[in-house]
Amino acid sequence: MRRQLLPALMMTIALTVVTGLLYPMAVTGAGRFVFKDKADGSFVTKDGKVVGSSLLGQNFTKPEYFQPRPSAAGADGYDALASAASNLGPSNPDLLKAVAERTVAYRAANGLPADAMVPVDAVTASGSGLDPQISVANAEIQAKRVAAARGMTFDQVVALVIKHTQKRALGFLGEAGVNVLELNLDLDRLGP
Repeated sequence: MRRQLLPALMMTIALTVVTGLLYPMAVTGAGRFVFKDKADGSFVTKDGKVVGSSLLGQNFTKPEYFQPRPSAAGADGYDALASAASNLGPSNPDLLKAVAERTVAYRAANGLPADAMVPVDAVTASGSGLDPQISVANAEIQAKRVAAARGMTFDQVVALVIKHTQKRALGFLGEAGVNVLELNLDLDRLGP
């Protein structure tokens, strides 16, 4: 029995060291070397201070900022520790009520007529509840409000939207999106 137990124990220790320590350290080191700015969470800094991650949505409520998608992550939304969808089906009365309320609020905030079409990402949360991007259509609608609130021209704001538009992955996967945090920080760099 000892002849079998000792090699099994030694293999367990060896594999624990290799797969639990050496391999993760090698992958982390390679990731930091190859993807220097992304391996640690794609942090975004302002004046030397970390203000967020380009991979996680944050809530912006002031009219001079672009607003992100609604969030179902956590009790108040945008909680990175509680990333999840609402799990409400498309015919759920709670979801339908929330979408209707968000639609009215979105139209009012952006000066749209009561029958104006609203981009779906402006009134529904994503699967993670923390998407950092909004659709280009959503950003273009909000650009008018942001320009007026900041005393900028519409064309200046649209140029920033275009600058922060992320193309489709591999040229054909998903849709183009606008990173809200990076766009809002760029607006702040330009001044009020």
